[in-house]
Amino acid sequence: MVVKQSICLLGATGSIGDSTLDIISQHPDKFSLFAVAANTNVKKMAEICRTFLPKVAVMGGVEARDELATLCSELPIQFDWGEEAMCSIASSSEVDQVMAAIMGFAGLKPTLSAIRAKKRILLANKESLVTAGRLFMDEVAKHQVTLMPIDSEHNAIFQCLPQDNFGFQKSHVSKLLLTASGGPFREWSLEDMKKVTPAEACNHPNWSMGQKISIDSASLMNKGLELIEACWLFDMIPEDIEVVVHPQSIVHSMVSYEDGSVIAQMGVPDMKVPIAYGMSWPERITTKVPQLNLMDVAKLDFSAPDLERFPNLKLAADAWHLGGTAMAHLNAANEIAVEAFLNKQIGFLDIATVNKQVLEQLPATAIVDLEGVFEGDKMARELAKRIILVGNNL
Repeated sequence: MVVKQSICLLGATGSIGDSTLDIISQHPDKFSLFAVAANTNVKKMAEICRTFLPKVAVMGGVEARDELATLCSELPIQFDWGEEAMCSIASSSEVDQVMAAIMGFAGLKPTLSAIRAKKRILLANKESLVTAGRLFMDEVAKHQVTLMPIDSEHNAIFQCLPQDNFGFQKSHVSKLLLTASGGPFREWSLEDMKKVTPAEACNHPNWSMGQKISIDSASLMNKGLELIEACWLFDMIPEDIEVVVHPQSIVHSMVSYEDGSVIAQMGVPDMKVPIAYGMSWPERITTKVPQLNLMDVAKLDFSAPDLERFPNLKLAADAWHLGGTAMAHLNAANEIAVEAFLNKQIGFLDIATVNKQVLEQLPATAIVDLEGVFEGDKMARELAKRIILVGNNL
C-alpha cells in the first residue's frame, strides 16, 4: 500500500509552485498539502488556501500575513509569517517532502531546517547550493536525506545516472552535458544586446518563469549557477561539465560514459515532469504532459556557448575555483545587478560587469558556518550597490 505523502511547498505562488500544485491535484491519493509559504502575493496565496486547505500558510511579512488572514478568515488555516515560521513548517513532523522553491538566498535556512528534520528535499532553489554548497551537502550526508534535484537539467542528469536504492552512482561517468536553451538573445550581437529592455529579457522562448530567473536565463547566469549546482550535486568540477546550447529544450541534459555512450533525458519542456519524478521517485506517475513526438520536433540543434557575449558562464566557473564565499559573492552581486537592470538603472550587459567586479574586488574567505555565508552575501550586495551607484566602467 502506498502511503500518502504530505507536502510542504515553499514558494507556492511561483511557477514551480503552480506545477507542484497541479501534480498534487492530479494525485490526491498520493499527495496532500500540509503547508504553503510565499513572499508577498497575497491574492494568489488566498486562492491556493481556498482550493487546497493547507493546515498552515506562511507569508514573508506580517502585513501580508494579516491581509491573507483577513481574506481567508473563514478557513481553518493557521496563518504565520517570516523566516522562522518557514523553517517551522519545513521541519514539521507532519511533513514528508519539502518543495524548496523559494527563489534566491532566502530559501537557504528553511531548506536546511528540512534537511535536519530528515525530509525528502525537492530542490528547486539553486542558490542554496551555490552559496553554501559544502555546508549544504555535508548536512545532506549527515542526516542521510533523499535530495531530489528539480531543475530540469539536474533532474535529467539524475535520471541518466546509474542508480540504486540510495540514489545515483557515478560509476564510469566521463562528463556531464548540461543543456542550455541559450535564452532570447542566443543569436543577438553584442551591439544589439546593449539595447535590451527588461521586457525583452523576460520573454523566454521556451519556459514561463518569474522575472529574476528569466533575466538569469537570458544572461546565462542561470546556467552558471546550474553549473555550480551540478558540481555539488554530482561531485564534479567545472571541467567535468560541458554546457551545450540546445534551443529546442527537448534534450534536458546528458551523461557521457567512459565507453563512449551518451545517455540523454528528453521530453517536451514542462516542469511538471521533473517535479512529478522528484515527488514519486523511485516510481513514476502520470503528469498529463504531452508525449514527445520526435517527428514533430524534426530537428535538434546543439552548439557551444559564446563566452564573449555571455561571460556569466565563465564567472561561475571562476567562482567555483576561487572557492569559499566566492560563489555567495557572485550570487549576491547578480541579484543586485538583476534588480538594477529591472529598474532600468543599468544595461543588460552591465549585469555581468557588476558580477565580475564584485568577484575581483571582494576576496573569498573560507566558509566554516552559515554566518560566514551570510556575511559574504551582505558584503557582496553592498559592494554591488556601490559599483552600480558610482557607475564606473558600466
